[in-house]
Amino acid sequence: MATSSEKREEFNEKAKPIKDAIKAVLAKEKNDVSEAKKNPDGIAYKKLMLADQMIYLATLYMAVNTLSVQILDFKNNDSLNDARKTIYKALIYLEEVVSNTVDCSYSDLEDKLAAIADINIEKRFYLVRKLGLVIDMLVEAFGDNSKWKMSFVEIRGRFIVIAKNMIDMKKACKDYYDPNSPDYENSILYIRLIRKLLDKSADEYRDKYELAGNRMDDMQMGINLLIAARRVAMVLGDKDASEEIKRKAIVWKNKLDADTKKSGSKK
Repeated sequence: MATSSEKREEFNEKAKPIKDAIKAVLAKEKNDVSEAKKNPDGIAYKKLMLADQMIYLATLYMAVNTLSVQILDFKNNDSLNDARKTIYKALIYLEEVVSNTVDCSYSDLEDKLAAIADINIEKRFYLVRKLGLVIDMLVEAFGDNSKWKMSFVEIRGRFIVIAKNMIDMKKACKDYYDPNSPDYENSILYIRLIRKLLDKSADEYRDKYELAGNRMDDMQMGINLLIAARRVAMVLGDKDASEEIKRKAIVWKNKLDADTKKSGSKK
């Protein structure tokens, strides 16, 4: 059986190429950010690429943790925290491209989407799926009892807002019903994902509200996500879903108003 020092030596040896790759990505990010400041032309595309780099970087940090678990039999919390911070950087880069506004009209996004018009829906959907996957990987790596459990609600919420804002919803909804469109399949899959995640994230914020101190902004975020989900349903012409989401949002709003009134009366 290998001694602890032998295991540590094995870990260091196998982790070295990964850590070298991490240093290379960090150096490239620093250089790319510097170059973008000097030449801001096409800045939206550059930030998409930076976000993609951060997604890759997060997987490298998690690979270090995987080696630690396999060889040393314990998590590498430093690497996991670095991965968490890196995912936040990816979110920020993407929010700077398409905004972090939860319930915005599609006309408000026209200029932002025009700035990335050359990136087709297939590539946007691929980037969104990669980011969603790396978030799921991190949540699983931390485990159910992580102190960051509630912060993952925010991470997933910010992720779905980005995913929603990255798509030209009017065009995608048109392609959704047009089997002859080259974007037909990607539009269906992307919109289905958005609807699923908006509903899931809204429920997570409602649960966070109940479990983590009845913060008004948590419940309000949940309501805003429902409103965003209803907007998608309306554009699709899904009247039944639209009405169902509306009723749900009203119940939540009434709950929030009642709790706010009750809290105010205790002061």
